[in-house]
Amino acid sequence: MLTLFGVRNQRRSSRPLSVGDMDYLEPKTKNNLLGKLLLLASLVILAIIVISRSSSFTSPSVFSQREEGVTHVLVTGGAGYIGSHAALRLLKDSYRVTIVDNLSRGNLGAVKVLQGLFPQTGRLQFIYADLGDPAAVEKIFSENAFDAVMHFAAVAYVGESTLYPLKYYHNITSNTLGVLEAMARHKVKKLIYSSTCATYGEPEKMPITEDTPQVPINPYGKAKKMAEDMILDFSKNSDMAVMILRYFNVIGSDPGGRLGEAPRPELREQGRISGACFDAARGFIPGLQVKGTDYKTSDGTCIRDYIDVTDLVDAHVKALQKAQPRKVGIYNVGTGKGRSVKEFVEACKKATGAEIKVDFLPRRPGDYAEVYSDPTKILRDLNWTAQYTNLQNSLQVAWRWQKIHPHGYASY
Repeated sequence: MLTLFGVRNQRRSSRPLSVGDMDYLEPKTKNNLLGKLLLLASLVILAIIVISRSSSFTSPSVFSQREEGVTHVLVTGGAGYIGSHAALRLLKDSYRVTIVDNLSRGNLGAVKVLQGLFPQTGRLQFIYADLGDPAAVEKIFSENAFDAVMHFAAVAYVGESTLYPLKYYHNITSNTLGVLEAMARHKVKKLIYSSTCATYGEPEKMPITEDTPQVPINPYGKAKKMAEDMILDFSKNSDMAVMILRYFNVIGSDPGGRLGEAPRPELREQGRISGACFDAARGFIPGLQVKGTDYKTSDGTCIRDYIDVTDLVDAHVKALQKAQPRKVGIYNVGTGKGRSVKEFVEACKKATGAEIKVDFLPRRPGDYAEVYSDPTKILRDLNWTAQYTNLQNSLQVAWRWQKIHPHGYASY
């Protein structure tokens, strides 16, 4: 009697006909048995497929296991400008990398470039997720064995932060708390935190050292300082190795021409001055707007410390290598030399070979007059110093990528 497949009790068929020593089933009985065997075989095959696809029966992902000699780094915001360059450097140095990004500011095209460069199993994975979703963060940490986190993910425009301050506190401060809690729960032992010189505000003395008082004057800087404070408070009773890197104005792109800066069109007005210069050089916008000409500086425009992204990611890798349990390192990452916005514009004109129309406008809310770093401490402790310090050369490298990719990563 077969009940497993929903077949009701049936009357046995008549005795098979016998010819010599061989039995022959009647055609109707033979067909019924064949159908049942086919059904049984189909169900077995289906069960095998279901089992093979079940996470509880599959072989563990290499990303979920620690491997001797391999350091697995979670790069939050790894589809963004700085994060993607950091991921590239880590991959080149044989780290295992997981990128987490919600693509609100990042570019999937940058991830595709990295995947094309490093297609080998166990080198790179991308997870589309929002760090503001606690369930998603928990799932990421529970399914992966991270050795370290480089936390880049953040909205990062000073002007925008003055318009939407709560967005900045949520995205920067609250999300950093979520990452820190997940790291503690899952015993991830190293954190390299991406901070900013905006936490210093407008210091009375230049250059800025790591001991310069932090008095931020815009929500972006305030949100970053709050995140720093949380990390520092947590580290007092933790064996986590922490590095906080406060960096200055980032420019440039990968010298190999594989990655570049590609902000979303709707954010161009809030973006970096380099992006605005390139847009003006290509005719995407009628000219360059310099906001603020009455600052107490040599030419009336803001003075900034421009750090090449290649140098910046090198500082992150050195910080990762030098991070020690139960210790916190705080470092400024800059060249130690300030350049005015007018100087920057002239360098951009030379780098692009374009005549760029410049409009001088009133100050932008939240900006400060003069900011440049003293890199003495990072040189002493991490043996790091900026190598790409020629402003025009850095802009030329970035411009090459911009010319080849006028619409950013849209073609990927």
